[in-house]
Amino acid sequence: MKSLFKTVALITIFSILTRISGFIFRIILSRVVGAEGVGLYQVASSVFMVLLTVISSGLPLIISRMNAGFSAKKDRRREGSLVSVALIYTLSLSVVLCLIVILFKGIFTNLFTEERCYEVLLVLLPSLIFSSVYCVFRGALWGKGNYFSLCISEFYEQIVRIVIGVLLISSSLSAIENALGLGLSMSIACLLSMFFAMLLYFYYGGTLKKVSKGYLKPLIKQSTPITIMRVASSFIQPLIALLVPARLMSIGYTSEQALSLYGIAVGMTIPLLYMPTTIIGSLSTALVPDISKAVAQNDQQHIEKRISNSLQFALTISSLFVPIFLGMGEITGLFLYDNILSGTLLQSAAFVLIPLGLTNISSALLNSLGYENRSFINFLIGAVVMFASLWILPGLVGVNSIIWSMGIDFTITASLNIMLLKKKTKLTFKIIPKLIKFALIILPSASLTAFITSLCGYIFPLFITIIIGGLTSVLSFLLLGAVFNLIDIKGILVFAKQKIKPNKNKISSQSGIK
Repeated sequence: MKSLFKTVALITIFSILTRISGFIFRIILSRVVGAEGVGLYQVASSVFMVLLTVISSGLPLIISRMNAGFSAKKDRRREGSLVSVALIYTLSLSVVLCLIVILFKGIFTNLFTEERCYEVLLVLLPSLIFSSVYCVFRGALWGKGNYFSLCISEFYEQIVRIVIGVLLISSSLSAIENALGLGLSMSIACLLSMFFAMLLYFYYGGTLKKVSKGYLKPLIKQSTPITIMRVASSFIQPLIALLVPARLMSIGYTSEQALSLYGIAVGMTIPLLYMPTTIIGSLSTALVPDISKAVAQNDQQHIEKRISNSLQFALTISSLFVPIFLGMGEITGLFLYDNILSGTLLQSAAFVLIPLGLTNISSALLNSLGYENRSFINFLIGAVVMFASLWILPGLVGVNSIIWSMGIDFTITASLNIMLLKKKTKLTFKIIPKLIKFALIILPSASLTAFITSLCGYIFPLFITIIIGGLTSVLSFLLLGAVFNLIDIKGILVFAKQKIKPNKNKISSQSGIK
């Protein structure tokens, strides 16, 4: 298990570095490009991401599985042949998708509330071709177990994109010029990442061999179900990007105002909500092999304990951030983006953190137990309700409808996931009483944070005020949690260090997971 922990630590560190660099880039965008430019790029890139998912979702996983088998047998000929077949397939598929966008221009321009978004999409299309090559070499490196190459290549792409993006955008340019610059920076970054992944692949002994048609059918057959599931989920973002501005325009906003509000909500506020999932996601990564091994050993006691502790951990981490956003959301938006509305939305979205964290961890738990399809069904149910909310709520709460709809979606999905976990295991975790108790410590902690930051605002600069407010929020939350026996810091640390130990007295499969 030691090598596993090292791998998880490596992925976590690079994931944090990549997110921090991306977060800094968003701050630069909001200040230089402006809300309208960010909105144009977000709408176009949301459609582009659907196309990219078709190319790079299921294939790297299947390539890694097949390549791992060949690598274990030291069969370099079959390794090279698989990569060659995959390159031809992904390149062909990416070219077809690009031609669809170009030939059916009318369909795509009608999808966008702004025709300028189509121009940005065209600039992004070369990224699709470059990414089709990159994902093949990435899958091959993954199959070899070279996780450092995977992490460094993704981090490299992010850094290159930021550097080129900063060079291509300027406050003196128009919104569309800056949006096009962002699209071009993405294409250049993908091109350089493609060459970097190729270099790593050949550096670590990879080869390209004669194409064998026998690999194409299993490659397509095995990757297609995964791709369909991920494409279905990726449609949510572009549909929101199309629906929300249109609904805002229907209640009186101009096209520019609607895009600006969408850019503020999606480009500035919502990314902050995913800060706790960086921590929770690291646990999710470690849980998959951990619980899978326990299932194989029929160790039901370990499974139930792991699920209960994981839900408690996710609930604690998510709740920890709520008083921070409630107490100093406005000044956070002002400091990061120089935009008071983003801070106001952040305050409104604070309680979304809890169902978001629970959804994240419960989905990982279900996947570990082999209930991926049921987890996906729960996801679809939440998504349907979310879109219904996005249609109804703009007329009542305006741009806050995005936040409210997300909260409804995650609440439904997390509830269904936890109900399924209880049904399939003997889980005794009682979520409602714990939520009530956490709410009772969140409110005084948030109030204290708001009071302290208000006082500090008269004395200190904004940055110092945020530091003091953040420390006040965290310390008061932890203190109250310890007083009311909600948080066991020592227990959490012990939980994080636990390993699966072989159970000599295995529980009967009839009493295990059904």
